[in-house]
Amino acid sequence: MAEMNHLAGRPDWLPEGISPDIPNIARMYDYYLGGFHNFPVDRMFVDRVAQVYPDVRPAAVANRNFIRRAIHFLMEQQQINQFLDIGSGIPTVGNVHEIAQAVDPDTRVMYVDIDPVAVAISQRLLQDNTLAAAIQGDANFPEQIISHPEVIKLLDFSRPIAVIMAAVLHFIPDDEKACAITRYFHHAVCPGSFLVIAHGTYENAPQEVLDQLHILSAGAKTTNYTHRTRARLLPLFEGFELVEPGLVDAPLWRPDGPDDIFFDQPSRALNLVGVGMKQPA
Repeated sequence: MAEMNHLAGRPDWLPEGISPDIPNIARMYDYYLGGFHNFPVDRMFVDRVAQVYPDVRPAAVANRNFIRRAIHFLMEQQQINQFLDIGSGIPTVGNVHEIAQAVDPDTRVMYVDIDPVAVAISQRLLQDNTLAAAIQGDANFPEQIISHPEVIKLLDFSRPIAVIMAAVLHFIPDDEKACAITRYFHHAVCPGSFLVIAHGTYENAPQEVLDQLHILSAGAKTTNYTHRTRARLLPLFEGFELVEPGLVDAPLWRPDGPDDIFFDQPSRALNLVGVGMKQPA
């Protein structure tokens, strides 16, 4: 369990100035996945969402399972041992460094997130891991990520890197801006590198799920979440060649077995995913 600072009455991993009484999306996602870096207010919010949209937890797990399978594919079949995870959240149960370093302890992992809570928790969890680190950064400004001293120190851009953008590009509403971001990373990495994307979609979602989401949206004050169709997502892979099976619902990307396809309809996961490789010029 998380260590507590008894004088302050708060866990040591919670940054100063951050209230444990306000829901936080990184901590909520941690709760979705069975982690413990969350508070009653986060759990209460997630439980309320799950009452309206019961697929919320399975969808989060389907996304995380895709990342696990993608990492194993990249390491075991493509010999990738460097990962740049953008929009990483809290490195909770089954995150990139845990999966990758279990395969190869020398794997290097750089986490990037805009949320100071996620970054502070990540830095504390990774303080004894010399080959994994976390910085605060904004996906809207990829040049600042690539030029960050910690990124330059940890990752070798003369060798192939896997750039992971899971559940982050749907927070960038403008299609051209999203494409510009992935194009920047295409130029920044060498041939043999990969782009991994998981992105929210309503395409082919069952009407029952759409009705549930409509109820949630009606109760929300604001939204900054942009779902895209396959047609709008494919340009994000410009310059990268999609590996089989292409851009598919999360449970259908190279499943290890029936346990990975736990939805009766894979489109219920509301996530389209794909892995693309940068080819030699």
